[in-house]
Amino acid sequence: MTLSTPQRAGIFAILALVMAATRVNHFAALPDASWAVFFVAGFYLRGSVRWAFPLLIALAVLIDFIVITGQGMDFWSHYCVSIAYWFLLPAYFSLWLAGSWLRKNYAGIGLREFGFLAAAVLAAVSVCYVISNGSYYWLSDSWLTAGNTRSFGGWMENLGDWYLPYLRTSAMYVSIAALLHIGVVLVARTFESTARAAGARSLRG
Repeated sequence: MTLSTPQRAGIFAILALVMAATRVNHFAALPDASWAVFFVAGFYLRGSVRWAFPLLIALAVLIDFIVITGQGMDFWSHYCVSIAYWFLLPAYFSLWLAGSWLRKNYAGIGLREFGFLAAAVLAAVSVCYVISNGSYYWLSDSWLTAGNTRSFGGWMENLGDWYLPYLRTSAMYVSIAALLHIGVVLVARTFESTARAAGARSLRG
């Protein structure tokens, strides 16, 4: 599966729009698709990491900036924007790498690929979650402002509180992307078969 430059640009634009539409409120009825966006981007834009990943990161920060300042708060003083905020870079890159790994091992639609997809999503979300949650818990002073204390047991409890929602949301969006991918591939195959059949008839005629 080789994508042209316009196709890559189109996919990037779609993913950017999805993130912009859902990241504005992490807990809205339409949940944040950012994690799935970086995973899917790693799959389709595997060879474009030098420009696509930084642009998606810049977009994520810009959205956060607009949302926070739009509420009348200072961006740098917001509880989400601590030293832990910058750990989103390796967290999101782990999602990108998992998508890229899946693309490298992709050989078409099949049970093998579905197994790889499930494993990649589970591993990527787990790594991303540990990095993002762990950095906030252990490094952010915001965690202590409410009178909380830090302990390994407390971190394990905090991990368990949010892991499944993040996994469920990411799996939902990746599943939608996978279904769209299957649909596009099947339609493309149909057109190719029709074109070959028409070409064969014209040669016989």
